[in-house]
Amino acid sequence: MRVFRAAHLGFCFGVRDALKVVAQVPNPAEVTIRGELVHNPLVLHQLDDRGFHREPETQRDALPATRQVMVTAHGISDRERHRLLAAGKELIDTTCPLVTRVHRAAQQLAQEGRHVIVIGRPGHVEVQGIVEDLPHCTVLAGPHPIPDLPSRFLGVVCQSTTPPRLAAEVVAALRARFPEADLQVVDTICQPTRDRQQAVLDLLPQIDALVVVGGKNSNNTRELARLAQERGVRTLHIEHLAELDPRWFQGVETCGLTAGTSTLDSTVADVEAALRTLVPPPTAEPSISPTPATRSPEECPSLGAA
Repeated sequence: MRVFRAAHLGFCFGVRDALKVVAQVPNPAEVTIRGELVHNPLVLHQLDDRGFHREPETQRDALPATRQVMVTAHGISDRERHRLLAAGKELIDTTCPLVTRVHRAAQQLAQEGRHVIVIGRPGHVEVQGIVEDLPHCTVLAGPHPIPDLPSRFLGVVCQSTTPPRLAAEVVAALRARFPEADLQVVDTICQPTRDRQQAVLDLLPQIDALVVVGGKNSNNTRELARLAQERGVRTLHIEHLAELDPRWFQGVETCGLTAGTSTLDSTVADVEAALRTLVPPPTAEPSISPTPATRSPEECPSLGAA
């Protein structure tokens, strides 16, 4: 079986920088990480082994017990930042600068008096950080339905990992729904997200199947898998090497490989090495349906770490 590696895959600079900061923390037991540093279960296990305290992303009302608090690459709102500082906490900030850019763009639109629309996944930690600083806003996960809005003076930003085609669909739907609106759109989709998605699209004509490596709750990783699935390419989304099953590759002659921005280089290398030596069973053997492997729990029945 031939294996084709996507031109862009794996760690982005924001995640790599965050992990560098973590590696330099001298006393992990004195630090609480607010949520998941990155949406990667292996990395999270490594942090636990080092002794970091971690709080669930959905439980941020209580103040951390430790004096030092680490802000993840997905960022937090200025309001939450001020609350932590006022409580005497020392912040170790690993917010991706491209996420900070989204925050500032949304705040600027709000200062202009616009009703801000955030294109992204409702409840996602990055989206929560953006909207908590806005006096009023609307979060849209997709182009349908477009609700009525309290103003026709509108501003649009995107969660940094939003698929560009989804953002374009939502903006088009907004213009169709409110043709008289004054609509200001700020493109806040990060370049690493664009690069990885375009690399998958470039890869698809060359392959029979695609393996996507990354966290099942990673927004950008799930989108890589979705791009291939929507175009009819057999797709396997795994988090680690142990999930590879030779039976799934029955009949596959050319396989593509990509990975989300929070996937460790070592994990990608292990999966690639295994794929290059993998021998699928004969086509006479009953095939294994790819459906269970390509859908995360959150995608059953509906659609979950900037």
